[in-house]
Amino acid sequence: MSAGPRRVLVIQGHPDLSEPHFCHALAQRYAEAAREAGHAVRLLEVARLELPPLRSRKEWTDALPGAALKQAQEDVNWAQHLVIVYPLWLGCMPALLKAFFEQLARPGFAVPAGPARLDAGLLRGRSARIVVTMGMPGWFYRWYFGAHSLKCLKRNILQFVGIRPVRSSVIGQVEGGAERRRLWLEKMAALGRRAG
Repeated sequence: MSAGPRRVLVIQGHPDLSEPHFCHALAQRYAEAAREAGHAVRLLEVARLELPPLRSRKEWTDALPGAALKQAQEDVNWAQHLVIVYPLWLGCMPALLKAFFEQLARPGFAVPAGPARLDAGLLRGRSARIVVTMGMPGWFYRWYFGAHSLKCLKRNILQFVGIRPVRSSVIGQVEGGAERRRLWLEKMAALGRRAG
């Protein structure tokens, strides 16, 4: 990706902290390998944030963000590259992760206040990697379902606020055995080393 060290924010989007999940292992492996390669890394666990749901446009435009959201915004501003890891739930990203992006992408931070324009994203100069896990085969998700959750996050959120390029890793059959998981952890380490 780039010749020198980068500032990387790993956003762990799995909402369940009661036990470790494969998403946690993927995010941790990416972060460890990135640090070992000399990149600066921060880890943000969405499940640890207090995020009340937004119930109106007025709340989105006028409500002041809480301390946790302000810190998340500072982390995004700091980062040159975002890595977003989440499980596919009911065909989409988990509701808590969606709530996080709704809170994060407020006018004045991610988009200008005022009338929307397609080229108005305020988070330009950053790239992203989306890592989504699922039980079904990854090729089937892309072919039959059209990777709709992935496309929604990529086009409707990240690219809309100016983040590009956005690349993706679809990890299917997560319960397919230890060897399959080991290979994916190796792939995450390789991506982390190059901050890609």
